[in-house]
Amino acid sequence: MSGGIEAAGELATGAFLGRAVEPNAGEGHGGAHCLCLNCGTALVGSHCHNCGQAGHVHRSIHAIGHDILHGVFHFEGKFWRTLPLLAWRPGDLTRRYVAGERARFVSPMAIFLFSIFAMFAVFSWAGISAPTDLDSGTVKPVAAIDFARKEAQEDVETAQKRIAEAKTDAQRAKYRERLADAQETIAGLDKAAKSLSSGKLDVTTTAAHTGWPVLDHGIEKWQKNPALMLYKLQSASYKFSWLLIPLSLPFLWVLFFWKRQYKLYDHTVFIIYSIAFMSLFYIVVTVVAAIGLGGAWLGFAALLLPFLHVTRQLQQAYRLGWFSAIVRALILTFFISWILTLFVLILVALGMTG
Repeated sequence: MSGGIEAAGELATGAFLGRAVEPNAGEGHGGAHCLCLNCGTALVGSHCHNCGQAGHVHRSIHAIGHDILHGVFHFEGKFWRTLPLLAWRPGDLTRRYVAGERARFVSPMAIFLFSIFAMFAVFSWAGISAPTDLDSGTVKPVAAIDFARKEAQEDVETAQKRIAEAKTDAQRAKYRERLADAQETIAGLDKAAKSLSSGKLDVTTTAAHTGWPVLDHGIEKWQKNPALMLYKLQSASYKFSWLLIPLSLPFLWVLFFWKRQYKLYDHTVFIIYSIAFMSLFYIVVTVVAAIGLGGAWLGFAALLLPFLHVTRQLQQAYRLGWFSAIVRALILTFFISWILTLFVLILVALGMTG
């Protein structure tokens, strides 16, 4: 139940974030005031030509529901015009957007945000998450307690140092209070550890000595609570999913660097629409598998169709022959393994240092 609520929340978040970056186009309202209520400019049409605010505003409880429905369903209106092209003629969609045909379609960043949040919402609904029952020879049930105790002990030492350095009674009183809190925390953790380990606070971990304290600390965190670190890795994967865009850009540029007519902006639009399609595609795969319609054919389709889609998008967006598009798609598929590896390494580094 809670997973379903969380999935619905993430899906709604994706819709509203997508709408937040989606420019209003062809969505005017009638019945505008004579002057813009935001900047005072005389209105010509349904929106202020000076600041862009709608001329018709609401101030009622009913308006809150109206704004929600208006935001989501107007986004969906353009979504359903964009989706068929994204699925079947992705290269044409890329070229048309780059060429300036913007009002008709959902912008790349809007559909990217929506698709990423929707994908992780569906993954949550389907129960695809990091394992929570990891165990190994270096992990004990009291590992988390010991880790928290070490942090509390550091707080004790810091407070004692601050008390010695304090110049006024008020400062000493403040740090004595912090010292008392940290000592109380340690006492509580020791009591909890005794109930788990029969009076011993025993955590067997292999100390890392790389010469880089930050890395050593990160390795220790992974050793003591790998399930927590995997959960953090999963959470960070969609929060930092936008990193896939700059990571992919140099690799795509390499495939066309001698074609001066294609700019970095063009490659970026290509990448964002491609990632958005892949996210939506794996939503479909996950739902089909969850309702029991999966099988060998589903796994085959999950591997083959993304390659065919990338090939088709390359062929249409860059006006390539099929042979040239297939060769570039094969090279890009190889690059994707590098991109995903770099992405995972960045997330692991963030988790270890964060």
